[in-house]
Amino acid sequence: MRRHWRAALASVVAVLAGLIATTTLLPASPASAAALTEVTGFGANPTGIRMHLYVPDRLPTKPAVLVAVHYCTGSGPAFYSGTEFKSLADQYGFIVIYPSTVRTGNCWDVSSAGALTHNGNSDPVGITSMVKYVQQRYNTDTARTFVTGASSGAMMTNVLLADYPDVFAAGAAFMGVPATCFQATAGNPADPGQQAGWNSACANGQVSKTPAQWGDAVRNAYPGYSGPRPRMQLWHGVTDTTLHYNNFGEELKQWTNVLGVSQTAVKTDTPQPGWTRTWYGNTSAQPPVQAISIAGVGHSLPLAGQARMAISFFGLDGTTVTPSPSSPSPSSPSPVPGGCTASVSLNSWNGGYVATVTVTAGTSALNGWTVGTTLPPGSAVTNSWSATGSGTSGAVNFTNVNYNGSVAAGSTNQFGFQGTGSGPTSATCAAR
Repeated sequence: MRRHWRAALASVVAVLAGLIATTTLLPASPASAAALTEVTGFGANPTGIRMHLYVPDRLPTKPAVLVAVHYCTGSGPAFYSGTEFKSLADQYGFIVIYPSTVRTGNCWDVSSAGALTHNGNSDPVGITSMVKYVQQRYNTDTARTFVTGASSGAMMTNVLLADYPDVFAAGAAFMGVPATCFQATAGNPADPGQQAGWNSACANGQVSKTPAQWGDAVRNAYPGYSGPRPRMQLWHGVTDTTLHYNNFGEELKQWTNVLGVSQTAVKTDTPQPGWTRTWYGNTSAQPPVQAISIAGVGHSLPLAGQARMAISFFGLDGTTVTPSPSSPSPSSPSPVPGGCTASVSLNSWNGGYVATVTVTAGTSALNGWTVGTTLPPGSAVTNSWSATGSGTSGAVNFTNVNYNGSVAAGSTNQFGFQGTGSGPTSATCAAR
């Protein structure tokens, strides 16, 4: 069954294959000392999972912590390089933990009794130990600890919110299933922490329960807990055949019940064509439950730009980290008269790169922008986020999308793109 998951994620794995074995990667820019590092001896770890940590160069007092959990066949370093969370951490000043499972197939245990219990004996214990290690070492704000993940990592996001509502303030699950949906009826009696395996009924969307039943499954993970429950943001592709779209509705039942809000949406919008976003409980930027379904998309989330929406749901985008005078950031230039400027920060590896581009408005606000750059010979753009690209090699251009064209005078906005080859190091910007 795991081969089926590998096939669904083959394209992602191919892009990230050069990174999966790496434990220390290149910094975000030549001026940055921050890098992904592996941490050992972080605390209780019954299944021997591995911890990779990214700490930006500049942090506010008592920073927030985000746990970013990889998909089946993935790793912490692969999720670091294949998603936007690292560049967002640089921009907003939060710490990111990238755990790596060591189980065959690199899938997380979301099915055993030990995984579905507070302070059990499986992967959630090790991940929570990583969080506590970072909280203590970096004096973080324990009320701002969050978790996100894709596929198997989304399943683990659901499980962690159920097991540890006292640790996590909110989660964002990209194409997951409800907590306990993969629950196994049998495993290895000699190893209760062992993952029991693939649950075809759940994966195929054939497991349906009432909201109260799903809610009880979460509450039973930590009997006696009566404190606040973490908020949840859910994402799913409508044409997902690996973890059927029906699971999206079941997750909605679960978390609206757990958080005590109606299953009737209080607000609906379309942030991009084909995206339907709904709010439950209230219409604030951080409601109890928020859900985004993507038409025409299968098992391939998060797509470009979606990490930023998850960060906004967490409330981590309220403050941009300001560089110290002694170490100015190349991505935060002084305002220029009129127009705009653009700078490029590269995260490169052998054969590929991710480019984060910062657009800075001059002394006048922008109502739209176009960024141009020239790729080195042999370099190509394979995808972009938070911008619309034109061209894949040689001279390429990017224009703003509908939600990020307005930039206040002297302020910045970011977009990114990924490609093969070595990537560009500079760019130009023009107001539209």
